[in-house]
Amino acid sequence: MKQDVKVKINSTKIDFLHDLRQMLQIKSVKGEPAFEAPFGKGPKKALQFAAQLGKSYGFKTEIVDNSAVSIQWGDDDTHYVGIFGHLDVVPAGSNWSVSPFDLTKREKRFFGRGILDNKGPSMACLYGMKLLKEMGMKPLKTIRLILGSDEENGSADMERHLKRMPAPDIGFTPDCKYPAVYGERGIVSYEIATPIPGDELDSFQILNPKAQSSDHVPDLLKAVLAHQKIEVTGKRSPSNAPELGVNAITLLAKKIDGIPDVSVNMQAYFHWLASLHNEHYGHNLGIEFEDHDSGKLIMTPYQLEKKSGKLILSIAIRYPVSVSENQVTQAIQTHVLPNSTIRIVRSMPGVMHKKEAVWIKQLSKVYEQVTGLDGTPVTTTGATYARKVPNIIAFGPSFPGQKGIAHKQDEYMDEQDLFTNMEIYMKSMLVLGQMEDD
Repeated sequence: MKQDVKVKINSTKIDFLHDLRQMLQIKSVKGEPAFEAPFGKGPKKALQFAAQLGKSYGFKTEIVDNSAVSIQWGDDDTHYVGIFGHLDVVPAGSNWSVSPFDLTKREKRFFGRGILDNKGPSMACLYGMKLLKEMGMKPLKTIRLILGSDEENGSADMERHLKRMPAPDIGFTPDCKYPAVYGERGIVSYEIATPIPGDELDSFQILNPKAQSSDHVPDLLKAVLAHQKIEVTGKRSPSNAPELGVNAITLLAKKIDGIPDVSVNMQAYFHWLASLHNEHYGHNLGIEFEDHDSGKLIMTPYQLEKKSGKLILSIAIRYPVSVSENQVTQAIQTHVLPNSTIRIVRSMPGVMHKKEAVWIKQLSKVYEQVTGLDGTPVTTTGATYARKVPNIIAFGPSFPGQKGIAHKQDEYMDEQDLFTNMEIYMKSMLVLGQMEDD
């Protein structure tokens, strides 16, 4: 079987890459709601293309509530193995060396927005189903691939989908890392609002506020303070891996800290903000939590803005599975400047599954057999559909040591990794699809 799967994959690579290129060319960034397109026309177009492919491959296909496409292999509509990927992508951003909405190959590496997160792995699952079907395989349990259109902006697509369709018995989302991810940390984001008295804020302005976003560490900020223009250049990285980047917000604060002719209150604020530079684990906010399963808490400032006489700092926290959101909140309250208030703007409790579960062990075994690597289950700082969809875990596509690739310019996936993923997912479908109900 191992050789058969690899031979089948290798014999059809050109056809797969043709379909993948067409999917990558769809600019499926969230847009304004439109008729029968709640997350914008781009994401809806991606759903329609996936539905077209699924039907052409011979599967039962349906777009559910204009939010996700269901591609089903098997006759049981209620009990199934679920694979949940997504076709929406974050904006391309700037400084690409290739066209972001296309499939470009350089040597043995593919580039394009969504090649890793998450069109490449999702399409590998869809095409893998097609290949297994062509090989005459027939799982005992229904396999259903659900491809969503709002994962990057809160996963409202899954809320809508699950109101219409039953949850899976077991399954995975190919939208994180290997090995099998049995736990995801809690996530909470805060706005810390600090009032600045009088007219002291009048001389401060951020000139490029749109350079800041919750999905990445900001890498370029331009500001004016006390008639001085200040520009800082950091290094962009995903917000769940701030240690791989250099945060332009705290870098700006360090540059302002000590500038002459800055008022006392503004000076105090930027001195405090500068103290958070490279404090990825929250020490100076009193939130240096960690545990055995998760490791250290991670903290990322992602936006600084001026509003109604206040400076407002937004930060994202990913806290260990054994820690509560309330513990994090209480600790921060004692480490902000006087008269500051904090407000929770995003809250996603952590999720944990039993890593000893038979189906998780089976996924680990497949991973070990295909790669020869240690398959001991792990936890993650990321947020996937596993928080929204019952009975699934994250499983791939990034291999150990691969971090900070998504959400950046020149997003990539190595050719070997893409097709190794396809092999892992094909064999996982076979194994999970043969499991008897407990």
